[in-house]
Amino acid sequence: MGSEAGSEINRTLRTREKQMTDAVIESLILDLLEWLAKRDRTYQEVMDAWRTSCPKLPVWEDANDRGLIMRHEVNGRTLVIPTAEGLALLEKRRLSRA
Repeated sequence: MGSEAGSEINRTLRTREKQMTDAVIESLILDLLEWLAKRDRTYQEVMDAWRTSCPKLPVWEDANDRGLIMRHEVNGRTLVIPTAEGLALLEKRRLSRA
């Protein structure tokens, strides 16, 4: 196998790996939104449950960057809640499952 063919195979494998990782992250973001929508969650509770040091699973970071979640101060507590965009994405998921 020539180096050109090997490079093409490597590119194809990297593309497939990225697509699989993106699908996993998207699914986990939806799980996070669903979990947050069930009841009030403190920032500390969310960090304990969802923060990861794995650069391939940036669920918390991606949800923040996409504006799907936000911090909200209530009675001296910092809560994490889904934004309107996050709730809309969650509703879209529910409708696609119906």
